[in-house]
Amino acid sequence: FPMSHDKLATMANQIARFMASRPQGQAEGVAAHINDYWGPPMRARLLAMIAAGDPALLPLVHRAGPLLRVPEFSDPCGAAASR
Repeated sequence: FPMSHDKLATMANQIARFMASRPQGQAEGVAAHINDYWGPPMRARLLAMIAAGDPALLPLVHRAGPLLRVPEFSDPCGAAASR
């Protein structure tokens, strides 16, 4: 089942709230967690939300955006494509 926009925002914000308690590397911590534990479809949707400036996401999630790995998807011809 595809994850709802609200659930995705909630999960990203929970990670950001936890990482905000760290003295340093907050955006890096958010990105590392998402890169390690979120699958490509979830990362792709989150990146789209960040690119759109989604107000449901905390500022720390937006700051982590450039550190997120861009998922690669294969086209029907077998070539990898990424944004």
